[in-house]
Amino acid sequence: MDGYKRQGLLMKALAHPARLQILEVLRRDGESCVCHLENILSQRQAYISQQLSRLREAGLVVDRRDGLNVFYSLADDSIIRLLEVARQSATDLAALNGEKLSFRQLEHDESCPCTCPNCAVKVDISTVG
Repeated sequence: MDGYKRQGLLMKALAHPARLQILEVLRRDGESCVCHLENILSQRQAYISQQLSRLREAGLVVDRRDGLNVFYSLADDSIIRLLEVARQSATDLAALNGEKLSFRQLEHDESCPCTCPNCAVKVDISTVG
Protein backbone atom coordinates (compact mmCIF):
# COMPACT_ATOMS: atom_id res chain seq x y z
CA MET A 1 0.00 0.00 0.00
CA ASP A 2 1.15 3.54 -0.72
CA GLY A 3 2.63 5.10 2.42
CA TYR A 4 0.75 8.38 2.01
CA LYS A 5 -2.53 6.54 1.62
CA ARG A 6 -1.87 4.53 4.79
CA GLN A 7 -0.85 7.67 6.66
CA GLY A 8 -4.04 9.39 5.45
CA LEU A 9 -6.19 6.52 6.72
CA LEU A 10 -4.46 6.73 10.08
CA MET A 11 -4.99 10.49 10.32
CA LYS A 12 -8.63 10.13 9.26
CA ALA A 13 -9.23 7.61 12.06
CA LEU A 14 -7.72 10.05 14.54
CA ALA A 15 -9.84 12.96 13.28
CA HIS A 16 -12.63 12.55 15.84
CA PRO A 17 -12.64 13.79 19.45
CA ALA A 18 -14.31 10.64 20.83
CA ARG A 19 -11.73 8.39 19.18
CA LEU A 20 -8.92 10.51 20.57
CA GLN A 21 -10.49 10.26 24.02
CA ILE A 22 -10.78 6.47 23.72
CA LEU A 23 -7.12 6.22 22.75
CA GLU A 24 -6.18 8.48 25.66
CA VAL A 25 -8.06 6.25 28.12
CA LEU A 26 -6.42 3.12 26.67
CA ARG A 27 -3.02 4.81 26.93
CA ARG A 28 -3.61 5.74 30.55
CA ASP A 29 -5.59 2.73 31.85
CA GLY A 30 -4.35 -0.03 29.58
CA GLU A 31 -6.69 -2.77 28.47
CA SER A 32 -10.31 -1.66 28.93
CA CYS A 33 -13.80 -2.95 28.21
CA VAL A 34 -16.59 -1.02 26.52
CA CYS A 35 -18.41 -0.53 29.84
CA HIS A 36 -15.30 1.12 31.30
CA LEU A 37 -15.09 3.46 28.31
CA GLU A 38 -18.84 4.17 28.52
CA ASN A 39 -18.43 5.24 32.11
CA ILE A 40 -15.46 7.52 31.52
CA LEU A 41 -16.72 9.12 28.30
CA SER A 42 -20.38 9.33 29.39
CA GLN A 43 -21.50 7.88 26.07
CA ARG A 44 -23.75 4.98 25.13
CA GLN A 45 -22.38 1.53 24.38
CA ALA A 46 -23.42 1.65 20.71
CA TYR A 47 -21.56 4.93 20.16
CA ILE A 48 -18.39 3.68 21.89
CA SER A 49 -18.52 0.42 19.91
CA GLN A 50 -18.87 2.34 16.64
CA GLN A 51 -15.80 4.44 17.44
CA LEU A 52 -13.82 1.36 18.54
CA SER A 53 -14.70 -0.31 15.24
CA ARG A 54 -13.18 2.61 13.31
CA LEU A 55 -10.05 2.49 15.48
CA ARG A 56 -9.76 -1.28 14.99
CA GLU A 57 -10.16 -0.95 11.20
CA ALA A 58 -7.33 1.60 11.18
CA GLY A 59 -5.13 -0.79 13.16
CA LEU A 60 -4.90 1.51 16.19
CA VAL A 61 -6.53 -0.85 18.69
CA VAL A 62 -6.79 -4.59 19.11
CA ASP A 63 -9.41 -6.56 20.97
CA ARG A 64 -9.38 -9.64 23.15
CA ARG A 65 -12.47 -11.66 23.97
CA ASP A 66 -12.94 -13.24 27.38
CA GLY A 67 -16.32 -14.93 27.59
CA LEU A 68 -18.95 -12.26 27.04
CA ASN A 69 -16.48 -9.42 27.61
CA VAL A 70 -14.37 -7.75 24.94
CA PHE A 71 -11.28 -5.86 26.05
CA TYR A 72 -9.50 -3.25 23.93
CA SER A 73 -5.92 -2.03 24.04
CA LEU A 74 -3.55 0.03 21.92
CA ALA A 75 -2.17 -1.99 19.03
CA ASP A 76 1.35 -0.62 19.46
CA ASP A 77 3.31 1.63 21.82
CA SER A 78 4.09 4.00 18.94
CA ILE A 79 0.49 5.25 19.27
CA ILE A 80 1.44 6.79 22.62
CA ARG A 81 4.06 8.96 20.93
CA LEU A 82 1.59 9.84 18.17
CA LEU A 83 -0.98 11.04 20.74
CA GLU A 84 1.64 13.07 22.62
CA VAL A 85 2.89 14.78 19.45
CA ALA A 86 -0.66 15.48 18.21
CA ARG A 87 -1.64 17.06 21.55
CA GLN A 88 1.53 19.16 21.69
CA SER A 89 1.10 20.29 18.08
CA ALA A 90 -2.53 21.26 18.67
CA THR A 91 -1.53 23.18 21.79
CA ASP A 92 1.37 24.96 20.06
CA LEU A 93 -0.69 25.90 16.99
CA ALA A 94 -3.52 27.22 19.17
CA ALA A 95 -1.00 29.32 21.13
CA LEU A 96 0.16 30.94 17.89
CA ASN A 97 -3.41 32.21 17.51
CA GLY A 98 -3.56 33.40 21.11
CA GLU A 99 -5.73 30.48 22.21
CA LYS A 100 -5.25 28.17 25.15
CA LEU A 101 -6.61 24.65 24.82
CA SER A 102 -8.16 22.64 27.62
CA PHE A 103 -8.56 18.89 27.67
CA ARG A 104 -11.39 17.38 29.71
CA GLN A 105 -10.26 15.12 32.53
CA LEU A 106 -11.30 11.59 31.65
CA GLU A 107 -12.21 10.17 35.04
CA HIS A 108 -14.14 7.08 36.06
CA ASP A 109 -17.49 7.84 37.71
CA GLU A 110 -17.24 5.80 40.92
CA SER A 111 -20.98 6.16 41.56
CA CYS A 112 -21.58 3.98 38.50
CA PRO A 113 -19.03 1.17 38.73
CA CYS A 114 -18.20 -1.06 35.82
CA THR A 115 -18.86 -4.70 36.61
CA CYS A 116 -16.52 -6.35 34.12
CA PRO A 117 -13.82 -8.64 35.56
CA ASN A 118 -10.96 -6.17 34.92
CA CYS A 119 -12.66 -3.25 36.65
CA ALA A 120 -13.95 -5.44 39.49
CA VAL A 121 -10.37 -6.55 40.20
CA LYS A 122 -9.16 -2.92 40.17
CA VAL A 123 -11.91 -1.94 42.62
CA ASP A 124 -11.12 -4.88 44.91
CA ILE A 125 -7.42 -3.99 44.94
CA SER A 126 -8.09 -0.30 45.61
CA THR A 127 -10.37 -1.06 48.56
CA VAL A 128 -7.79 -3.29 50.22
CA GLY A 129 -5.36 -1.58 52.58
